[in-house]
Amino acid sequence: MDLFSDNTNKEQIDQLTDLLQKYNYHYHTLNESLISDEAYDKLFRQLEDLEKAYPQFARADSPTKRVGDVTLSELGSATHSSPMLSLNNIFSDMEQTDNNLRHKELVQYDKRIKDALELDPVDYVASLKYDGIAISLTYENGELIKALTRGDGYTGENVTANIKALARVNKNSSIPEYLFTPPGFSKGQKLLSGTLEVRGEILIFNDDFAKLNVSQEQAGLKVFANPRNLVAGSIRQLDSSITASRPLHFFAYSIAINSKAAYSGGEIETFYDELLYLHELGFDIGSQYTEQCPGLNSLIKYYEKALAMRSTLPFGIDGVVYKVNQLAYQHKLGFVSRAPRFAIAHKFPAQLVESQILDIQVQVGRTGALTPVAKINPVFVGGVTVSNASLHNQDEIVRKDIRIGDYVIVRRAGDVIPEIVSVNLSKRALDAKEFHMPLNCPVCGSHLVKLTDETIIRCSGGLYCEAQKKQAITHFASRLALNIDGLGEKNVDLLVENKLVHNPSDIYTLKLEQLLELDRFADKSANNLLDAINKSKHTQLNRLIYALGIRHVGEATAKDLANSFGSLDKLISASKPELMQVHDIGETVADAILDFFAEKHNIDVIKKLISYGITYPVVEAKNNYNPHITGKTFVLTGTLTKYSREEAKEKIEEFGGKVSGSVSKKTDYVVAGGEAGSKLDKAHELGITIINETQFETWLN
Repeated sequence: MDLFSDNTNKEQIDQLTDLLQKYNYHYHTLNESLISDEAYDKLFRQLEDLEKAYPQFARADSPTKRVGDVTLSELGSATHSSPMLSLNNIFSDMEQTDNNLRHKELVQYDKRIKDALELDPVDYVASLKYDGIAISLTYENGELIKALTRGDGYTGENVTANIKALARVNKNSSIPEYLFTPPGFSKGQKLLSGTLEVRGEILIFNDDFAKLNVSQEQAGLKVFANPRNLVAGSIRQLDSSITASRPLHFFAYSIAINSKAAYSGGEIETFYDELLYLHELGFDIGSQYTEQCPGLNSLIKYYEKALAMRSTLPFGIDGVVYKVNQLAYQHKLGFVSRAPRFAIAHKFPAQLVESQILDIQVQVGRTGALTPVAKINPVFVGGVTVSNASLHNQDEIVRKDIRIGDYVIVRRAGDVIPEIVSVNLSKRALDAKEFHMPLNCPVCGSHLVKLTDETIIRCSGGLYCEAQKKQAITHFASRLALNIDGLGEKNVDLLVENKLVHNPSDIYTLKLEQLLELDRFADKSANNLLDAINKSKHTQLNRLIYALGIRHVGEATAKDLANSFGSLDKLISASKPELMQVHDIGETVADAILDFFAEKHNIDVIKKLISYGITYPVVEAKNNYNPHITGKTFVLTGTLTKYSREEAKEKIEEFGGKVSGSVSKKTDYVVAGGEAGSKLDKAHELGITIINETQFETWLN
């Protein structure tokens, strides 16, 4: 079942858009993956399909219409001379044996290109899809003058100083500091005239990555999680000498569309010749891995060959790229919003290896979720040596029958923690041990909860648990909560790591002299933070409820709880039936609230917050539960005599009902006034209950 299948089409699109934006920001801006490439591509395609089916709900900021994400401000930024777009993806079904079915998406892509060009077969160029960081290099009259990351496709981070230092110091980087006209394009060696913008991928070879990590570990420095993160961090250094010291390598894969004027030996007509031109200028184009492919069958052979040699390559790849060879045909095919039509990325499936489970341990995440993690014999997969693999939850362990001591198949896709695919039962030992989740949080000892509609087990000590404290404190201080200006993620990390803050109540014990001892604080910034903390003591009840970080209690639910109970004490002592009378609160949310307040540690923190001066105006409690209206969907039609359309809508929403503009199977009631029209007819057709204004007023009162 799809992740968002229970929601409306618009809600699905909104939630997928927000989720993918979050993943993009972490991947492109923060250089960290929260999700595998495989899982991301699945969500991305789900969003694409929904937007095609319901274009009226597609958002202007959709990830399907943009590339990458925002740039980091510390480096400065610059605009690309022409958009530096991404590529659309296709996949193969590795279970199929029939080539046309196995590579169905490639067959469909080739057909689209042939139909558009009215040509069969089409001549392509196939190359590897490097797993690195995309970058553009601009040369003016032969001199490297600018280097930009992809960024959001239109504006990239300005890493010119770092890349120039790398080109100057590391001659193996394949980044020439100066370009000279190649012999085939002019007479004699002279600097290339005009502007040339070269685009490609910068990466690190696997052996160099391993050696660098060994030296980092021996020096007591940070060990890098994977090659891509190392490259991203290296080119974004504020100290160019660090970049220059790293064994990075650049593969050129194209010339920007508007810098062709630099050619001095006649017009280049094919993409393959464009690559040869770059090679003669001194760039590495991966020529031994690049092939001209006349037609579909050649592409399939190239894909199979690249997939087979993937594990033996000296660097990481995650697929192959096909481009139409004739540049004139490329121009004719053009672009869609975020990608060229003349090129496509053919992604590889996740890699699989076998290893043995040595132990199973439980990690507590920032949101309190307990995740069992298998400690495995270190194994090299996807360009990285890994020793941990996610087991997701107890249900997954039972379903796959995973035991300590088992030999298992491990899959790694992208930069996230690998997962166990299956058990090799033929190797199971007699002493293989079953695993069971603990009864209490392994970090703080709080009781664990599992909601009826979830597989995840969570720690209930949200304000107290050490594993959750950074998340809890950051949320507590956020804009919609206590709104403590200056207490964002970085400062929270600093305070927690220096053991000044353990839970939200400790914020109100901070002293000026404590802050001044920390690197990020001077006299003015420290006093500003203390002023903001003092100001936050006078808040609103709904903000305080939201700030506690109770699972499922968002901003709107916090307001409903404040309006229904009027004080924190009454909310804490509320019973499950009382909670479920509040608008939009069902059994799941009620249980989450009860579990939170049942944990003594959380109550202790709340008592400390009140003792340190947190106050709020008591709200006049009003129970807005109405059995006829709460949770129901209404449609208003015709003319009402006692209420305007807007007044009737406000009344319904006040009691937790919803007003829709059209009649559907999800409509509970149609309120029909005078001269009701087609909506009334539709209600009769669907068998929806129809009430008049008198009945409606009776329900309201």
